[in-house]
Amino acid sequence: MQAGLRSADAFTVRRCQILLASANGQRAPAIARNLACAVGTVHNALRAFGREGLECLQEKSSRPHSAHAFLDEHFTDALKDLLHHSPRLLGKPTSLWTLDLVAEVCHGRGWTPRQLTGEAIRLALKRLGIRWRRAKHWITSPDPAYARKKKPATA
Repeated sequence: MQAGLRSADAFTVRRCQILLASANGQRAPAIARNLACAVGTVHNALRAFGREGLECLQEKSSRPHSAHAFLDEHFTDALKDLLHHSPRLLGKPTSLWTLDLVAEVCHGRGWTPRQLTGEAIRLALKRLGIRWRRAKHWITSPDPAYARKKKPATA
């Protein structure tokens, strides 16, 4: 613990100061006052030491444990199907998908509890293995003769 006081990591230094002061018999409010921190910080450090021992001296991820993806694997096929069709079929004024438009449609269909950002949709598509660059070009023309006209050009 004494070595932790010389650490380059401020988190480790602060935790060591709190634990050593507590080991010397100081109470949480006095430790907080001496270290110019909140009493809750002292209590958190003492609880973490009780649970983890010296492992509590290393800072953990601040990501919430309950965080989960809104669009998970069971939406993969539905998203692919959605992106294979023109947004005009859903009453949208454009024939090209944008990430924000996908977010709007996903929320409208009840797939997400709130409208996500375009960046969140991009990350979800990436995580699900759906390539956004390709998705933009999946759309076909509403022209009934499109397949016949396209065939000579792509042959």
